[in-house]
Amino acid sequence: MAAVPAGLFAVYKPAGVAWVRVREAVETRLLRELNAAPGRAPRQHVRFLPAPAHDDGETTRLVAVRVPVLADHPLVRGQQFRRLKIGAGHRLDVKASGVFVLGIGHGNKLLTDLHNCHLTKVYTVGGLFGKATDDFSDTGKLVEKTTFDHITREKLERILAVIQGTNHKALLMHSGIDMKTQEAYELAVRGLIRPMGRSPPIITAIRCLQLALPEFQLEIHCLHETQQYLRKVVHEIGLELKSSAVCTQVRRIRDGVFTLDDALLRTHWNLQNIQNAILDCQLKVKTELERTLGLQADRHLHEVDVEKAQAAES
Repeated sequence: MAAVPAGLFAVYKPAGVAWVRVREAVETRLLRELNAAPGRAPRQHVRFLPAPAHDDGETTRLVAVRVPVLADHPLVRGQQFRRLKIGAGHRLDVKASGVFVLGIGHGNKLLTDLHNCHLTKVYTVGGLFGKATDDFSDTGKLVEKTTFDHITREKLERILAVIQGTNHKALLMHSGIDMKTQEAYELAVRGLIRPMGRSPPIITAIRCLQLALPEFQLEIHCLHETQQYLRKVVHEIGLELKSSAVCTQVRRIRDGVFTLDDALLRTHWNLQNIQNAILDCQLKVKTELERTLGLQADRHLHEVDVEKAQAAES
């Protein structure tokens, strides 16, 4: 009898497909394999049935016989697995592609825990200078054309540095940490300065990977973003460079502890590969949860101690 996998794993969501369809495709494949696996043997119960008749005139007698319970027969019971509880992590819109985390069974609770960790996600974002559209993507309705020959890598990187600096200030503000304390220094060393609650989208790092006018590609590390927000960032970069720009691609290459190496391609969305993926990711998920959520608990206790001390002084 096949066991239902439980835990977290990542798949690669292609562009042009809704995340709901990806989750449904994974569930359909798993249900097909689970129901095709040999099931448990039907239960047996005892019935008294007539013994075979004899020609010697002996009266009919009953004998005890063990027979299968008809309610357990596959034609009566139907499919053993009809639905799996598969939860989705940070979602990707239809136009975006990349790492998409799913959870099965207790993995749904782990999804909530990871969400509370507010981990950084990394994207590669493609752009095209010289035009603007109504939805900031290259497939939107064209609203403007501009020149771009004056753009250089130095000018682009200067704009990116300004964006990163502005967002760094927002990160510190929403993290709720006094930057003059020893705690802030220790968190910075461990890379754990991040907002532990709701905040606007924050870019923690941004750099240019490639510039070959009119095309360019960026790597963006961010928190609490949407893919549409990243497209708008590309649009605003174009404006800052006295031009215009549209987004040609949004591809997530990391979601917290999950990377492209962990993401299963569509041809690998099967029971065995998903079970292996869950096992491969268990340790790093556990380590990150203990590190981050344990830190949050320590911070909460520290805040309580401070409040008690202030109350005692007053």
